[in-house]
Amino acid sequence: MKRWQYEPAADLDQSIIERLRNFPRQPDMLVYAMRSFIALIIRGLLRTYCRFEIIGEEHLRSNRSFVLVANHSSHLDTVCLLAGLPLRRLHRAFPAAAADYFFKSVPRTWIATVVANALPFARQNNVRHSLAICTELLANAGNVLIIFPEGTRSTNGALQEFKPGIGALVAGRDIPVLPCYLDGAARA
Repeated sequence: MKRWQYEPAADLDQSIIERLRNFPRQPDMLVYAMRSFIALIIRGLLRTYCRFEIIGEEHLRSNRSFVLVANHSSHLDTVCLLAGLPLRRLHRAFPAAAADYFFKSVPRTWIATVVANALPFARQNNVRHSLAICTELLANAGNVLIIFPEGTRSTNGALQEFKPGIGALVAGRDIPVLPCYLDGAARA
């Protein structure tokens, strides 16, 4: 019989906000429970009030790691992409979020980490470090990386020019890239 061994989380000496800003984060059952509960509410609201519909859902059922790439015109984009994934993948899905925007204030950090499980992505400085974290994340089977290759939200809903990060991330690697198009998020 295998002996059970208890090891405390490595981030116990940090404040709650420091724990949320770090990546990768230590597993936290309270955060997982809150994220699951909020996800169920969001999925219900999206389907009821926004008539949320997924076309090609069978492509999201893979057990492999993959990159989900989508247009970006609203803060709802991340929520919609997470709602499209099977609930069992929720804690293994990591939307890349602008570190300079989502990880500066406490409320945004809380929403980005607890609700969306966001990965802080440096858009101006340390881009290579952020891409290295994404590469490590995709090396573990079952993870989903959500990226908006435009780099920022579109102000008018039109597709913008892609940044080279997604190409650098997947070039020469056996990582599936699933392109998505979100229609109506800017209006919602």
